Amino acid sequence: MHNLPQPEWILSAGLIDYAAALAYMEARAAAIRAGERSERIWLLEHPPLYTAGTSADPAELLDPQFPVYDAGRGGRYTYHGPGQRVGYVQLDLTQRGRDVRAYVSALEGWVIDALALLGVEARRAEGRIGIWTDDRDGREAKIGAIGVRVKRWITLHGFSLNVAPDLTHFGGIVPCGIAEFPVTSLAALGKTASFGDVDAALAASLPAFLDKLRPND
Repeated sequence: MHNLPQPEWILSAGLIDYAAALAYMEARAAAIRAGERSERIWLLEHPPLYTAGTSADPAELLDPQFPVYDAGRGGRYTYHGPGQRVGYVQLDLTQRGRDVRAYVSALEGWVIDALALLGVEARRAEGRIGIWTDDRDGREAKIGAIGVRVKRWITLHGFSLNVAPDLTHFGGIVPCGIAEFPVTSLAALGKTASFGDVDAALAASLPAFLDKLRPND
């Protein structure tokens, strides 16, 4: 095994404009590819908006009460907004194994491990991308979304985790094309975790996530 440098860890305060974040992410991906900048994990929050992935079906945009952006990632429609922790993960898979499926699985596992530290038992669901748990009524509910793009083996986009967003905002779309399951959040589950708590749990779970991506020498 070879030891790679730890990715740069950036926390942005305030609400970050989506178009600006997208441009920044593209520029960083090019710099990582060129060997000019390090890998990066960027944790932030967006104003209320919807993003359309490459598989988005216009019929699933039910009530576009917020701006809609073409994200360029895989997947369908998703919501971002205040109270949701968004993580943009930019890694070089030429160094960490050229296996997109393994990367997505590791990303899901990272968020699941972080939620466990926050007292939430979360899981994957067969055939449905994202992070799932049981809400207070015992229904299976989505607490986190995964959406990635891999461009010349550099990863873009990443995950979103519902800390305490306004869950009614998800009603403008069919989230990720899945109509039959509700969305939930840490707050809706009765967990009073702050963004600081969430970020600390993600940081504590980061080494295990990165270890899963190390290619065999």
